[in-house]
Amino acid sequence: MAISLVNNLSMNRSDAAVADEVWTATSATLSDFQAISAGKIGQVVQTEVAVATASTTSGTFVDITGMTVTITPSASSSKILCQAFFSMGQQGGYESHGKIVRLISGGSDVDLCIGDAAGSRARCTWNMRTHDAGIFTMDSYNATILDSPSTTTSTSYRLQWQETEGTTLYLNRSSTDTDNANYPRGASTITVMEILA
Repeated sequence: MAISLVNNLSMNRSDAAVADEVWTATSATLSDFQAISAGKIGQVVQTEVAVATASTTSGTFVDITGMTVTITPSASSSKILCQAFFSMGQQGGYESHGKIVRLISGGSDVDLCIGDAAGSRARCTWNMRTHDAGIFTMDSYNATILDSPSTTTSTSYRLQWQETEGTTLYLNRSSTDTDNANYPRGASTITVMEILA
């Protein structure tokens, strides 16, 4: 089988090639293999948190300590791919929520990828609930969101959580933190990548 076109530009080949020989370009130049800039990753920024922390949020969304990352897009046409992963513990039988928030320097908060408004229902990205009141686990949650901030200004992405039933939320640990193998410690990250237009 002969290959005759690369990026719509012809390249020379040997018509005498036989089985097990490798096709080679004998006159192709660098310009024949043109780079495509769209869709390339311009930069990557990540924050990792390994410290175990706790929060009583009293029914309102608050920032998760350390789970904020800041990026300055090189072009207003760029998109930002935001990947969030966190390990969270809470007392069994309670419910909580999580979401990603974008803040452009000098601007206002924008909630990303949350449910639509419907009565008094919480609008969130994650819903977290351990149904068995006797379980004190650490669970992992993640999301990938493609954002279009349309700016070249410093832009922050951060995770928030909300406890709705008056208990405590824990980052990177279970609600029971006994010193044995049944109660591990985890790590959490939030990563943003600039996708060039």
